[in-house]
Amino acid sequence: MESTGGPYLNTAAVTSPVGIARLLQMTFGCATFSLVAHQGGFSAAYGTFCMFVWTFCFAVTVFIIACEFTRLHSCLSLSWGNFTAAFAMLATLMSITAAVIYPLYFVQVGCYPIGCQVRDFRIAASVFAGLLFVTYAAEVFLTRAKPGQVTSYMATVSGLLKIVQAFVACIIFGALVNDSQYGKYVATQWCVAVYSFCFVVTVVVVAFSVTGKTALLWFPFERSVVIYTFGAVLLYASAAVIWPVFCFDSKYGSPRRPGLCAKGKCPWDSQLVIAIFTYVNLLLYVLDLAYSQRIRFVSHI
Repeated sequence: MESTGGPYLNTAAVTSPVGIARLLQMTFGCATFSLVAHQGGFSAAYGTFCMFVWTFCFAVTVFIIACEFTRLHSCLSLSWGNFTAAFAMLATLMSITAAVIYPLYFVQVGCYPIGCQVRDFRIAASVFAGLLFVTYAAEVFLTRAKPGQVTSYMATVSGLLKIVQAFVACIIFGALVNDSQYGKYVATQWCVAVYSFCFVVTVVVVAFSVTGKTALLWFPFERSVVIYTFGAVLLYASAAVIWPVFCFDSKYGSPRRPGLCAKGKCPWDSQLVIAIFTYVNLLLYVLDLAYSQRIRFVSHI
């Protein structure tokens, strides 16, 4: 009897270099959170964040593998190329963050007071967390757009930078809510408005790309993205000047960290983190603007 199942299955989803990378992601992700849940343990917001990262990335990776192997992704109202490229970049950023945070807060050289077995499990989990980051970074490298190639927007350097920009903005927001005292001056409130506006628009750009709805817009999507990126460069440039002046100039703030400031609860520390990542995002938007002049992409791949 002739088989009818073969044509419906895509074996390249698990045998191609990208497919192998995803299988390794699934394996390393499962090993990481299993080691932590079984014996390594976690606590506080840092540990919860790490467990969320590993379980979330594992679940989405399994979903992607299943959809590509069964070709069910063709039934979804998504631009599949944009979705997988965006997730790979996001998972890379999240996994490297967790791979740094978990050993920093939970791994120690000695056995006391947690015991040698728990210590060994935590070290093993940290190793697998590092391998998980490597496999996601490998997928980004394998699926990125090549020069002159017509591809999905999120696979281009500009598209990947959008994910990084949104991720950096989340770090800025985390520092803002950690007693940064941004409400003291109208100027620093302007900076918060800049961070919020650019974050929202960047997320909207990513959302339209991933859902494949760019063709429904009444204006040219790619041209609008370039115009927005130029505007974001100007906005972040203003924040990069205003924020340090109103936080670290002796007239408005403190050029040095106050000596009596508690570790982890010091507004000056949060202000410094925000200043650093403001410059990081400014650089990312400048790079985005430069690369967006040279890309060609389609939204339905």
